[in-house]
Amino acid sequence: MIGLDAPADVQTCSRAGCRAHATHRIDWRNPRIHAEDRRKTWLACDEHVGFLRDFLAARDFPLEVSPLEDAPPPEDAPQPDDDTTAEAR
Repeated sequence: MIGLDAPADVQTCSRAGCRAHATHRIDWRNPRIHAEDRRKTWLACDEHVGFLRDFLAARDFPLEVSPLEDAPPPEDAPQPDDDTTAEAR
């Protein structure tokens, strides 16, 4: 998932309100509505990977967390401790 207001080449965290550069991907599915081969993907920054993983695990959704194979973040990309991500906390 790529943030709708971010340039197409910048992958941002899927946590609501966070615009930090994503460093992890979380592949998951809801077994009650998704077939075995259907997967959804969320992206996560270092700060929110645990939160998003725990959110899905609490619902017993099968999931897999892996590093996001991606170019390094652009120099002007917000980082998790920037004020621009404070509204998500």
